Amino acid sequence: MPSKEVLSAGAHRFQARHDGRLTGSLPEVDLESVVEIKNEHTSNFAAHRRSSVHDLAERENVEFHHETARLVDDHTVAVGDRTIEADYVVIATGSTVNVPDLPGIDDVEYMTSADVLDSTEFPDSGVVMGFGYVGIEMVPYLSEAAGMDLTVIEHDARPLDEADPAFGDALLDIYREEFGIEVLTHTYEQSVEPLGDGVRLHVERDDQEGTVDADQLFLFTGRRPTLDGLGLENTGHSVATATVGDRDEPVPRPEPGWVGPTMQAADDPRTFVVGDVNSREPILHVAKEQGFTAGRNVLAHDAGEELEAYENVHHHVMFSGLGVYPFVRVGHSAATAEKAGLDVVTATREAADDGVFKTKDVPEGLARLVVDEADGTVLGYQGLHYHADAMAKTMQVIVEGGMDVRELPDRAYHPTTPEILDGLFRETSAELE
Repeated sequence: MPSKEVLSAGAHRFQARHDGRLTGSLPEVDLESVVEIKNEHTSNFAAHRRSSVHDLAERENVEFHHETARLVDDHTVAVGDRTIEADYVVIATGSTVNVPDLPGIDDVEYMTSADVLDSTEFPDSGVVMGFGYVGIEMVPYLSEAAGMDLTVIEHDARPLDEADPAFGDALLDIYREEFGIEVLTHTYEQSVEPLGDGVRLHVERDDQEGTVDADQLFLFTGRRPTLDGLGLENTGHSVATATVGDRDEPVPRPEPGWVGPTMQAADDPRTFVVGDVNSREPILHVAKEQGFTAGRNVLAHDAGEELEAYENVHHHVMFSGLGVYPFVRVGHSAATAEKAGLDVVTATREAADDGVFKTKDVPEGLARLVVDEADGTVLGYQGLHYHADAMAKTMQVIVEGGMDVRELPDRAYHPTTPEILDGLFRETSAELE
């Protein structure tokens, strides 16, 4: 919620700056107003959620403790000055900011996404570590709303690891050309050190050593499961530890596969782990669904019944390009379909091929449909274009429903951006025929 609040302010300025039909001086983003309104709205959201928790806590046979909890063995939890022995334990502690183990990181000041969302002023320049979900959303905001000169470190040839390469290349073009952001690809951080009031990041790029100097270091290096202080070392769970920076105690790191598809811990069928903390898929809507699955499975396990596995169609929306050019992937990409051994038909359309995107002055981006060659089932959709986020639900219904692309309605209606979907449906249907 908070990031969408601030991104929208940058989006309005971006579109005003790019629309040649508008004249007059370009408005500036009032960062104090942005943060104030964001705080007001998110406080209301949070109050609603807290109220729901308190309503649950007042139910009969429910006891709520506003204390820090710690496991003292597999099913005994220490809470405040008492211990609770449980038949089942559910761990839902979420995730926390991942600070990389980079030489010198403890000697410099850095900002995370949480800091950015609360800041009302920024320096002139910044260097960004981390160009995944968080970085892709935050970087254009810093450029557009805060007016910063930014250098971004990207380890690979392109961002968007989950997408087919054409989408990562298109995103790079948008960020470089439309936002003026310098993205250094095939570049790896080596160390960081203070430099006056700023920082100097030492990097290796194409086997050559170099430096990037900036006023501010931004860490958008993802998140890690919140296991610190949970007491997992007192249990039989296979969770390793790693020393990070100058922290006094090693940080717990989950072993791959420590939580199964039934949300049970691999080493204890009476411990369930849901949400970001299980390292399976750190997405909010996934965490909520996993919670419901775990609740049903606790009851099923207690009754000696078969448990259900949590399965979901890949459904990610990223508010890249300030949400003007969001990225969406639902179901298979062409690459994951091939890896799964599926024979597919694909169609790709450039946003500029549909006049409606030109009319709205958002002509960048592309979309791709993946269809099973054997029976026409729609397997997946990727979009990096205006309104792709709004089309994600439509495509989720189509993919999860296993619909045949040849049976999707092809109706005349007033021109809107979903025309790009109709074009994909027609092209793949024609190829199947």
